[in-house]
Amino acid sequence: MVAPISIAEPAAAAALHPVLQTLLSRPYPAIMGVLNVTPDSFSDGGMFFAPDRALAQARRMVAEGADIIDLGAESTRPYGAQPISAEQEIERLQGVLADLVFLGVPISIDSMKAAVAHFALQCGVAVVNDVWGLQRDEAMAELVAAHRAAVIVMHNREHVDPELDIMSDVAAFFSRSLEIAAKAGIPEGHIVLDPGIGFGKTQEQSMTVLARLDELGTFGRPILIGASRKRFISSVVPSEPMERLGGSIAAHVIATQRGARIIRTHDVVETAQALRVANAIEDKR
Repeated sequence: MVAPISIAEPAAAAALHPVLQTLLSRPYPAIMGVLNVTPDSFSDGGMFFAPDRALAQARRMVAEGADIIDLGAESTRPYGAQPISAEQEIERLQGVLADLVFLGVPISIDSMKAAVAHFALQCGVAVVNDVWGLQRDEAMAELVAAHRAAVIVMHNREHVDPELDIMSDVAAFFSRSLEIAAKAGIPEGHIVLDPGIGFGKTQEQSMTVLARLDELGTFGRPILIGASRKRFISSVVPSEPMERLGGSIAAHVIATQRGARIIRTHDVVETAQALRVANAIEDKR
């Protein structure tokens, strides 16, 4: 059984953000459902681009057990994504965001742009999911602090380096991000760390991060893992993104055994069942 994070721990002296407190209060990991309102995301691009389809998918994920919905309007896939402006990103969000906020679960905005995050926070979003860990847009950290929002700090790299000690690089990146957060006034209890499976890493490095995930416990912050449908699965068993459910679940179960407390997934009901069963079995030891 995975013990809930306690705000009495030394590294978490500041109280957890209310959304994180709720997500981390249960013995099994929280489920973050992925909702991409994009035409070009790597596994579901275009499927939920229309606002009515996006809202229907969000409702479905909540019914299936999603504890939080992660909404993205720009593809951040490592290969072939087409950058868009903040204005374009906001335009995509306008048709669906207000309705999502009233679904009854927290919404996070998956964006690296402070202008987009600002729009989303004004609409009632509670969490900013920054795939560049507060290190791309200089205004992001102060924005998060001003709104008292929770933030997911993800590790990323411009280029893949097969010779890199990936765990050392992740640790150094997080240290820098936490320095930026502290300087901006973001409380420690508002921060989640995500080592960025599939981002700026070889397939082997992504698996190394999962295998050694417990080493990141030294930061004393909740860990989020999003291995859903990622390319490293195909390096073990050749498969297309929609054929990687089994590999995704295997990676997520292992991640929770090594300390992950939030799992980001496209496949909510299957992942929720797997994690609840794994937790129930572990609880019998």
